[in-house]
Formats: sequence, structure tokens, C-alpha cells
Amino acid sequence: MTAETIIQSLASGLLMGLLYGLIAVGLALIFGLMDVVNFAHGEFLMLAMYVTFFLFTFFAIDPLLSAPLAAAALFVLGAVVYLVIVRFAMRAKANVGMVQIFATFGLAIVMRGLAQLFFTADYRSVPNSWLGGKTVSVAGIFLPQPQLFGALVAIAAFGGLYLFINRTDFGRALEATREDPGAVALVGIDKNRVFALGWGLGAALVGLAGAIMASFFYIYPDVGASFALIAYVTVALGGFGSVFGAFAGGIVVGLVEATTALVLPPSLKSVGIYAVYLLVVFIRPRGLFGSM
Repeated sequence: MTAETIIQSLASGLLMGLLYGLIAVGLALIFGLMDVVNFAHGEFLMLAMYVTFFLFTFFAIDPLLSAPLAAAALFVLGAVVYLVIVRFAMRAKANVGMVQIFATFGLAIVMRGLAQLFFTADYRSVPNSWLGGKTVSVAGIFLPQPQLFGALVAIAAFGGLYLFINRTDFGRALEATREDPGAVALVGIDKNRVFALGWGLGAALVGLAGAIMASFFYIYPDVGASFALIAYVTVALGGFGSVFGAFAGGIVVGLVEATTALVLPPSLKSVGIYAVYLLVVFIRPRGLFGSM
């Protein structure tokens, strides 16, 4: 094992870690806003990948161009899911937490089943995309262009989200609603509107990630499950409800995954992720950046 091999692996892990962070940020945003874990998060990613695939197949729109369209479509889906499903689940008079869990878990099963029904279980991909199969050499380190583009988009999206939350009136309303949903009604803020837009924003972020991943990853109905599991671990590692923690946690997960693949067979690369997560849970149960 040479130094060049180690650096190459860590660079690839960093690029994937930034994408993991982008996937997890949407999940953390929703949890931080409402204390609700969206168990259909992986299926949102899957749907965004299919949207990107069909836009390429029928309209020849490259994933680079269809990413905003996929994000917009997922924004609408996220808002609708809150208004039609989650809003009523939160009104349960008993076992509210369990009702919310089963509502989003049931939605995940329905979405996955519908995908298998309409799209079949076949593996699909986006061939001949603008960046597909291309690499960039930086000081002898080869970086895949799709992952590099995805990493840059992830950084830009996180920066935009940070400015949106901290510099806009709606971002302040989002923070206020998270702190005290009951009190914001006294100053004329409609919490359901804020929650719906928060769900839409969280879904749009994972939609953006899904569109990028469609350019280099196979697309099939169960594709979201494995990435959703990584996203849950990432959010817990960074700290529940911490958007920055989710993004930083994604980078840690990507680097740990790459490091594990150097010393263990690639099929066992997830072992390192869960080992680090358990270590953090024992030492700092609220996560690296959590305040719970």
C-alpha cells in the first residue's frame, strides 16, 4: 500500500462524503424543525434518480441540467407529503412518535412498491452523460468528474442553505418555529406553512443529491435504502437536528468508509462507519455537534 494509493482513496472518500452530507442535511433539517424522522428519505432519493433518468431518456436533458428540475419536483413532493400525511400524523392523540414513524415508513414502502410496479426492478443508468466516465488529474490524483461536480454542488448547496437560514426572514421564521411552534402563531406565522416549506426544502436537497448520483450510480427501486441508512447514521453521528453536524458527519463517514476499504475487503467497508458511530454514541451520545 503506497502513499499515493492512500491519498487517492481518501480523496474519493472526501468526494463521496460531501454527497453523503448533502443527502443527510435534508434529513437533519426536517428532524431539527419538527422532531420527525423521515423514513421515506431514501425513497425521495430514489425518485429523484428516476426523474433524472427519464428526463435524460425522453428529453435528452443531461443530469447537470436536470438537477434543478429534480430538486424542484422533490420540493413539491416534500411539501405535499407534509400537508397530506405528516400534518395529520402529528395530530394523533396518543403515541404521536410511533404514528409519525409508521406514517413515513409506510410511505417508504408504498413508494418503493410503486417504483417496482411502474419502473420494474431492472437496473438502469444514465449513459453518455457530459461528465460520465471522465476524470480530472490533480497532482497525480485522479478525481471522477461526476463525484467532483457533486462535491462542489454539495458545498454550494450547504452554503446557500446556511445563508438562507441565517440571512432571510423565512429562515428566521424557520428557526423560530423550531424553537417554539406554539408561540410563533401569536406573531402571525403559520406554522403549517413553515413546516410544509421546511419539508419541501429538505426534500429538494436530497433531490439535488439524487440527480447528481444518477450520473454515476445504478438506478433501481431499492437504491434509496442503503443511502438512507448511511444518512441516518450520518445525522446521528453529527447530532440530531444539527444541519452543520449532518454535513460534517457526511465528510467523516466518507473518509471512514474509504479508510476501511483500504484495510478490509470492499464488501466490509461499512463496518468502519458503524464502528465509529458506536464509538461516538458511547463517548458523546448527542453526536459530535448536537445539543440535545
